[in-house]
Amino acid sequence: MQKRLLGYINAENGVKDNLIETAALYENLGIDGLFVYNHSESEKEREEFLLLVKDMARVVDIPIIIGSRVIRFEDIKKAFYTGAVAVSVLLSDLKDMAVLKEGIDRFGAANIYVEADMTNGINAPVLEAYKSGRLTPSCNIIAKHTSQDEGLKSLVSQCAGDLIIRDSLVRNDIGTLMAIDKVSAVATNFYENTLRPDEDGTNRTGNIMKVKRSLEKDGIEMNTFKSAISFDDLKTVDGLIPCVTQDYRTGQVLMVAYMDREAFEKTVETGIMTYHSRSRNELWVKGLTSGHYQYVKEIIADCDKDTLLAKVRQIGVACHTGSYSCFFNTMVHHDFEEKNPYAVLKNLYEVIVDRKKNPKEGSYTNYLFDKGIDKILKKCGEESTEVCIAAKNPGAEELKYEIADLMYHLSVLMVECGVDWDDVTEELANR
Repeated sequence: MQKRLLGYINAENGVKDNLIETAALYENLGIDGLFVYNHSESEKEREEFLLLVKDMARVVDIPIIIGSRVIRFEDIKKAFYTGAVAVSVLLSDLKDMAVLKEGIDRFGAANIYVEADMTNGINAPVLEAYKSGRLTPSCNIIAKHTSQDEGLKSLVSQCAGDLIIRDSLVRNDIGTLMAIDKVSAVATNFYENTLRPDEDGTNRTGNIMKVKRSLEKDGIEMNTFKSAISFDDLKTVDGLIPCVTQDYRTGQVLMVAYMDREAFEKTVETGIMTYHSRSRNELWVKGLTSGHYQYVKEIIADCDKDTLLAKVRQIGVACHTGSYSCFFNTMVHHDFEEKNPYAVLKNLYEVIVDRKKNPKEGSYTNYLFDKGIDKILKKCGEESTEVCIAAKNPGAEELKYEIADLMYHLSVLMVECGVDWDDVTEELANR
């Protein structure tokens, strides 16, 4: 079983921007997922926390488990609406198991966890929960602050669901915890102080990836980069192969550079794009001096295996001129109509946002905004009906027209409600 290393983030007293930055740094440096929690009893603080996780989920692609107070099913539903893939419920909150059951029935057993405090071993509340049936063997468990004692062994023997250990690793060794057969992941904040670089940038050379590779050497299967093609199988010239680097989200080409064996192996090892500088004849970690790192998402070889394509998360800009991409000197251009579905929807959305910010006389979009949410909803309902009617008629021309009308009005609704296409596509991807 491949095991996961998770970062946990206590959001109870943190500053929003700092917490989101920490989440992004965790992802960039190789963490497999996040456990983000705020167990405040304040309704206002819980609502603010949900908004924080929603913004965090827009920034990172790795899965987020959210830990929040759950009193009723509505609390579980709200937690999932942040974009989190799973929700953790405090064992102490489970007064009524019907809430947990309803959450499992609606969102799936694999996506609901129960967090049990194991600070003093498997304590009386956990034992009572198993004996009374409040906790069933199939429940997924997050065990908080475990000890290497009989209590942990007892929990391992009873838990047939997914078992995650949440631990600060002050007393426990990560290798020992990961080596427990039933443990699928360890969530820790132990590596948080290594996320931000020293002045010489040395802390951004893959500390988390190093930990995972060290665990692999001990026989624990981890999620690390492993090239399916050996560098020996690539076609190089004087030991070098060109690498085209592009933004993994937009597909925009950022730069072209070269790799030799050392640069390729360093990239795979650290997850940070590393090239061979032909002018300096040395290894070149992109961003080491500027901070504009490129974090690997995927590397692909072309059909002849003589060129590489790297898809990356670009920090800052790729070009030494200050441009995001090195490709900005247009030489030949012919007007064309954008047909990429996502680009079309995003462009439409941006035009609608601009209309709201900068009203234009006679604009139908501004008319809808002026009339308010009820008018926008009425139009969405009308256009939905038109789509249904068109679908019953022969041919697709009318249907395409009506769907386009509906998509436009939905886009206006999204702008009015503060939802964008990234939110929608992310939710679809999660499903």
